[in-house]
Amino acid sequence: MLLEWGSTAARQLAAAGVVLTWLLVCGGIWGARWRAHRRHAEPRRVPGGTPPVLVAYASQTGFGEQLARQTAEALHTAGVPTRLLALSAVTADDLVATERALFIASTCGEGDAPDNASLFVRRLMAGAASLPLLHYGVLALGDRGYRQFCGFGRALDAWLGAAGASPLFERIEVDNANDTALADWHHRLSHLAGTSDLPDWQAPAWEPWRLVTRSHLNPGSAGGPTYHLELEPASGERADWASGDLVQVRAPDDPQRPREYSIASVPADGRVHLLVRQECHPDGTLGVASGWLTHGAAVGDTIDLRLRAHANFRLGDNAVRPLILIGNGTGLAGLRGHLRAQAASGRRKCWLVFGERQAAFDAYYRDEIEAWQADGLLARTDLVFSRDQAERLYVQDRLRGVAHVVRDWVGRGAAVYVCGSLQGMASGVDAALVEILGRPVVDGLLEQGRYRRDVY
Repeated sequence: MLLEWGSTAARQLAAAGVVLTWLLVCGGIWGARWRAHRRHAEPRRVPGGTPPVLVAYASQTGFGEQLARQTAEALHTAGVPTRLLALSAVTADDLVATERALFIASTCGEGDAPDNASLFVRRLMAGAASLPLLHYGVLALGDRGYRQFCGFGRALDAWLGAAGASPLFERIEVDNANDTALADWHHRLSHLAGTSDLPDWQAPAWEPWRLVTRSHLNPGSAGGPTYHLELEPASGERADWASGDLVQVRAPDDPQRPREYSIASVPADGRVHLLVRQECHPDGTLGVASGWLTHGAAVGDTIDLRLRAHANFRLGDNAVRPLILIGNGTGLAGLRGHLRAQAASGRRKCWLVFGERQAAFDAYYRDEIEAWQADGLLARTDLVFSRDQAERLYVQDRLRGVAHVVRDWVGRGAAVYVCGSLQGMASGVDAALVEILGRPVVDGLLEQGRYRRDVY
């Protein structure tokens, strides 16, 4: 199914001119932004000229970045100068000139690097390096539910060792924010700072939220049952978050392994909206968290929940840009949050590319999408239902089919947000964008913060 506002030949010619102009100025724009980013990352110094400790983070959902900021702040409080950078902003010269570095490295999917480390992987880790003067520590974040537990953190550690760098201590691996492992990291920082009284780190408290409503959105679908949920604080107090943020849910059967879900609403809605697909195992049992949210908990029950900022998927400065919002399945949740935020702000320049199985069953939030089309919030909408034609087509195929439109939007300054499954959709979209725009342009979008993903 395709809903779009057609482009004429004149528009295509104009778009080509825009893209050409953009390509000419892109390098200058990116250079200015990159220099500004580097200025913001200047080291925090203390008297005496002590070389700063580099604190570099590779973070997909924001938890690694949060730990990196806490790490840098703790060292700074203890009088140790620090320099905080996303890993993709770290250059070979930075590493050669650094005596001590701490790396907080999340793993995305089965051993992959987070988006804000992808440039570092391609530019530095793809080759050999010589870092005999560097002393480093690695905090590897992962989930033992994946086969490649802490895969990227382990790969980074191995690459640093092969480059001749010396470990300050053995790599610390964290399974799902395990408190014991994080306490070990905190202990190592105390030794590095030469003090035993660094401020404690404390995660936000769990709070009871009441399940107010739950509705089955796709009865009859060939896919798993998908539900729309709305929750509100049991305390009655107003909660605050930004579009793009996440919630963590703690199910009674496994409170030690909280699950994360994209928020599909904005604070003005008064409730957290979730879009949850019910997971069913081969033996017929339901997934621990999805089963609890979609079946085990009754409407009116309270659920342990806490909000978590997802800085990498927030709109930030991109709120004033045109937005290309791409996703599939329950990934529509994060995109819906951004659309609701843009609707509330009065901005009217979004393009939604969304994929599911069948239009008859899986057109989530159809009425809302049609209303956004009517009032101009959605300047373009491509809905791709893979099983509604003999040849299965997906969102990445639609992007390739309208490559000139993608180039036009990006040339006019659009930011690209991708939400949904990492395998298949997100990896396919990334490949399509590289094919359409070229690797240098996609890398530039990453470095400018104009290409952001919330994938799982």
